[in-house]
Amino acid sequence: MKDMNQRQIRDLIERIARLNSAEEWTDDLNPTQRTALSYLSQANRFSRSPSQVAEFMAATRGTVSQTLKALARKELISEIRSQLDRRWISYEVTSKGKRTINNPKAIDDALNSINPTVTATLADGLENLLREALRLRGRKQFGLCKNCKYHRKENSGGYCLLLEEKLKAEEVNQICHEYLEPSSQA
Repeated sequence: MKDMNQRQIRDLIERIARLNSAEEWTDDLNPTQRTALSYLSQANRFSRSPSQVAEFMAATRGTVSQTLKALARKELISEIRSQLDRRWISYEVTSKGKRTINNPKAIDDALNSINPTVTATLADGLENLLREALRLRGRKQFGLCKNCKYHRKENSGGYCLLLEEKLKAEEVNQICHEYLEPSSQA
């Protein structure tokens, strides 16, 4: 019975992913570009380098490099070079990119039509599944700053103990590549 449930869950996730992916061929974007744009729109300022995008997407740096170049050509992201080290590149989502990534998809309509208790349970279950799959593959988890072991809440936002940086209020709800679960050992 357990094997049957596991296969059913895997098949359902794959089918939902394919349906979602098929719809993502819109706004002159392919699914890989949309995933990169979505990640960048949610990532904090410390987590927007090409290697961090590649790690989040479990993709090669070459694929991500071409993806980021395409997004920049389409004016959905802009490249930012460090003043201290010109080799270091980061990306920021443009206002056009934000409008593009916020266009609702069919999956959004489906999720909105489901009972909120079911969606909360689904979100928890999928988050646990993803966390375990990443752990088993030795991959980074990524997560929201406010939920991180290194985060300390402050009146004006927060503070990252690892990076020794003040965080703006909006940054505490963004994805960070340095994320570590509070129960994890550093």
